[in-house]
Amino acid sequence: MSLLDKIKKNSTIDQSSVLSKSKFFSEKDMIQTYVPMMNVALSGSLEGGLTPGVTMFAGPSKHFKTAFSLLLAKSYLEKYEDAVLLFYDSEFGTPISYFDTFEIDKERVLHTPLTDIEQLKFDLMAQLTNLERGEKLIIIIDSIGNLASKKEVEDALDQKAVADMTRAKQVKSLFRMITPHLTLKDIPLVVVNHTYKEIGMFPKDIVGGGTGSYYSADNIFIIGRQQEKEGTEIVGYNFIINVEKSRYVKEKSKIPVTVSFEGGINKFSGLLEVAIEGGFVVKPSNGWYSKVDLETGEVLKEKVRIADTQNAKFWTSILESDKFKQYIKQRYEVAYGSILETEEETEEA
Repeated sequence: MSLLDKIKKNSTIDQSSVLSKSKFFSEKDMIQTYVPMMNVALSGSLEGGLTPGVTMFAGPSKHFKTAFSLLLAKSYLEKYEDAVLLFYDSEFGTPISYFDTFEIDKERVLHTPLTDIEQLKFDLMAQLTNLERGEKLIIIIDSIGNLASKKEVEDALDQKAVADMTRAKQVKSLFRMITPHLTLKDIPLVVVNHTYKEIGMFPKDIVGGGTGSYYSADNIFIIGRQQEKEGTEIVGYNFIINVEKSRYVKEKSKIPVTVSFEGGINKFSGLLEVAIEGGFVVKPSNGWYSKVDLETGEVLKEKVRIADTQNAKFWTSILESDKFKQYIKQRYEVAYGSILETEEETEEA
C-alpha cells in the first residue's frame, strides 16, 4: 500500500480523494448565459459562465443588480429542468414582473422573506445541510446590504440609539459557514449588495457588509451606470461591470452591458468594442463597420451602421471563431500557468 493510499484510508472525511480524481475539480458545474460578455465577466471565456460559490453584484440603487442576478438564475433553471431558485428577500423591492420578464417559472421559486441576518444564517445553513450533491439549486440573496442584525432590531424596540458592533461579525460568520457547502454541493449563490463612497481625497466605491462576504466571494462585480440617450430622451442605460475580485478574470477588467427600456438586455453588448480592439472588426470610415475575413485577414467589402451590428447575423461567425475565443481568453482570463517562473527563466533574468 502506497503512502497516499494509506493516508486516504486513514482519513475520517468520506469525501477525501486523490486530487486528479476529485469530483470537486473535475465535475465543477458551469452555467452559460445568453449574453456572451456576461460569460466573460464570470469566467474569462465566451464558453464559460456561472460557477458554484459566491458571486456578488454590488452598486448603488437602481443599478440592475437584481436583474443581473435573475439573468443568472434564468440560465441555471433553463439548463436543469428540475432545478429550483431559493430567493431570499430583505428589500421587497423586486416586482413579480421581473420574474416574468426573465421567463422564470414562479412555481420553481421559493420566496423567503427576511428581517435580520441571523434569520438568513439559520435558514440557509438548514437548507444547505439537508441538500445532497446533485440536487440542483441556485440561491439569490437580495440583499445582504439591507439586512439588520437581530441586536440592531432589539435595540430599536428598546429605544436604544447605539451603534451595532455585531452585524459585521454575523455577516462574516454567515459566509464562513456556508462557503464550504456551496463548493461541496456544487451550488451557486448570487448576492446583491450595496456600495458606499469611501471618504478621502480620492473617494472610491466600497462594498458593504464588511470583509466576510468579500473574502468568501469568487466574483465581486461593482456596477457602474451611464444613461443611453436618443437626443434628449433617455432610452436605456449602459452598465459597466467592474471586476473588483475574481478567481477567473483579470481584476479591474470592465465589461459593458447595455439595457434598453424597450428591448431589455442587449445580448451583443460589449462585443463591438472588444472585436475592434482585437482587429476582428474595423471602421473603414466614420460611422461604418466592417468585419475582417478570419482566414485571410482582409477587410470585407460589406459595411454596416452600428445598429446593424447588434444581431446574430453580424456576430455568429466571429463568436464561433477559435481565434476570437482565444483572443477573449488572453484579454480577460487569469493565466495561472504564468504565475510561477521556471528555474531557467529565473536564471536568465
